[in-house]
Amino acid sequence: MSIESAETSSPPRKGAATNVRWSIVVILFLFYTVNCIDRAALGVSLPSITEDFHLSATVQGVVLSAFFWAYCLLQIPGGMAADRFGPRKVIGVAATIWGLFTASAGLAVNGFTLILSRIGLGAFEAPYMASASKLVANWMPPKRRASAVTLIDSGAPLGSAIGGLLIAWLISFTGSWRWSFVIIGLTTVLIGVLVSLYIRNRPADHPFTNQDEVDLIEVPSEELGEKPGLSAPNVAAMVIGRLGWAMVFWGLVTWGPSYLSSARGMDLTSMGFAIFLIFLCGAAGEILSGILADRLQRHFPRNVSFKLLFGGSGALSLAALIALPFVEDANTAVALLCVGVFFNLFGGLYWTIPGMLAKPDRVGLVGGVMNFAGTSAGIVVPIVAGVLLDLTGGYTAVLVFLSGAAAVYLVSSLAINFEGSGKEVEARA
Repeated sequence: MSIESAETSSPPRKGAATNVRWSIVVILFLFYTVNCIDRAALGVSLPSITEDFHLSATVQGVVLSAFFWAYCLLQIPGGMAADRFGPRKVIGVAATIWGLFTASAGLAVNGFTLILSRIGLGAFEAPYMASASKLVANWMPPKRRASAVTLIDSGAPLGSAIGGLLIAWLISFTGSWRWSFVIIGLTTVLIGVLVSLYIRNRPADHPFTNQDEVDLIEVPSEELGEKPGLSAPNVAAMVIGRLGWAMVFWGLVTWGPSYLSSARGMDLTSMGFAIFLIFLCGAAGEILSGILADRLQRHFPRNVSFKLLFGGSGALSLAALIALPFVEDANTAVALLCVGVFFNLFGGLYWTIPGMLAKPDRVGLVGGVMNFAGTSAGIVVPIVAGVLLDLTGGYTAVLVFLSGAAAVYLVSSLAINFEGSGKEVEARA
């Protein structure tokens, strides 16, 4: 019997509520970690690649930016594909192809061919989080969605953390940055196939769920309350806030390893461990933000709960970035980055916003719109940082730029209306 026929022919079984929903969330979290190891590999390998290809800082910035060109442009189409074809199919097909593009980076012969591999990687990683966000909306009751979506999205900093150690180790073990790309790329293809075999678009389609779990997840619409709606001010605040947040995050992901190596004098092993520690703190911060969001909403209105979390996130990550140029010790700099990334990753709560604002059949689209704004920052930041480095010869100007982005994230996040009503923006959103 085929897997597709099993979805329709295996009725949900009655009994004590199963817990398949959390297995779906955990699998999506683990696979997003793999996803972000793939994309973070270049940052750790870049010093070695630069020696082979003799790249200037500006060209390095273009290479780092290339991933985001297609990743950004395909966010909205990726979200629409998840709405139309189902997130399961989209994740399965996309993962197979992005894994092959990751592996192809190991065959690059110059900066141009490396850029091509990064464009392909970005194109097929684009639909993942919009698809995962839609799965969370389908699989989790509203009061658990913040914990679920931030757990999944914490795979981004965790992938960067593990990637820092793993890629550094693979380069040392194999003696070449090329093998690191081939190994993680082919591993991604295998894992992607296994993930697509297990997940389903809706609880009732899964052979391991029973009716009690389906009833637990599918809350009647009258119990959900009124959605704030896709009002123009909400859409604008969401887009600008996500843009500011992503400038900080992607700036640190793409240029963080080179900053620690060049400005702080760390060798490959020390840099890899520092990146691991920094983004591990980010993963912990994001998971904590989801737990806090779900718990705060038991005692405070949703608007109060989310603005407390976003306000603290923006203010404390901004403070860490402002302080960074004034410290001389490398260990203190790493500690400040740990604090800044810990609170910056509270921004993972942005993935709860599509489910709050949009109707079920448009969650993927709204998630794509939101992440289009975020990933456009990934295009700009690596190039701007590279140009600032070439112009000034140091990282102070880069840190000032990232501090400004953190301030934008803070102000715009506080402007979002998480509860209330407004005239909906129609399909234009």
